[in-house]
Amino acid sequence: MENIAARTKELCRLYEIKPARSKGQNFLINDGIYQAIIAAAAIDPGDTVVEVGPGLGFLTAELARRAKRVIAVELDDKLAGILNIAITSQEVANVEIINQDILRFNPDKYLGSGEDYRVVANLPYNITSIFLRTFLSSPRPPRSLVLMLQKEVAERIITTAPDMSLLSLSVQYYGTPVIIRTVPASDFWPAPAVDSAILRFFYERPQPTPASLAADKQFFHVARIAFSAKRKMLKNNLLAGLKIKPVDLETAMLAAGVDLQARAESLSLEQWQLLVAAVRRFVL
Repeated sequence: MENIAARTKELCRLYEIKPARSKGQNFLINDGIYQAIIAAAAIDPGDTVVEVGPGLGFLTAELARRAKRVIAVELDDKLAGILNIAITSQEVANVEIINQDILRFNPDKYLGSGEDYRVVANLPYNITSIFLRTFLSSPRPPRSLVLMLQKEVAERIITTAPDMSLLSLSVQYYGTPVIIRTVPASDFWPAPAVDSAILRFFYERPQPTPASLAADKQFFHVARIAFSAKRKMLKNNLLAGLKIKPVDLETAMLAAGVDLQARAESLSLEQWQLLVAAVRRFVL
């Protein structure tokens, strides 16, 4: 790649771009990190890649050289226009630029029947949770994700029992997340207040069906109730949120191997699955 740091600053000067903290516009300026993202994505020539937050297009062009097709989704109107100029000037023909909020992105509108996809994203930190929930619970989830996240958030996502959170459960329910490497704040311009990390995730569940999506919705309904008051015992949260008798809940918890004094964060994914199966008939 070219000297990303110098080129980024030059383009921002040329196009009068003032990176907005409110939009998470901290441009990655370390060539080595771009290469680490590409390696983690493990793109094959026949792949379709949805890139989120392509910014000035340095990664977009590299992805396009490796994939069959790249769909670059950029919220900022000005950056989307600059990206279009950059891609056109390089005579790259397999990139489609979508000027849209990624949370409103509908895969069915842009992908052919049976066409799967991978996601590569440099996410604004304030939409990480809702982004993951939206894409992983979708009827058409991605095969894999490689995400640039706030380091603290990435560490929360990979945490297991006895320190589970609703976020880590919500991701690990669908597959195993792995932190590839950390990325210091100095690798961005302007430098954010926190370090970042590259997180890779492979979707490991069967292709969703109407029945499985309904079951998933029930699972997370129970989970949200269980995590609703972190300082309270799991049993008390579930009794308050479900139409279930104490004796029935205790029976379900013991059958799932869950201590009656346990808190939500102490359960493993397997225990969660057993517990939700046992209380499913009491879900509102």
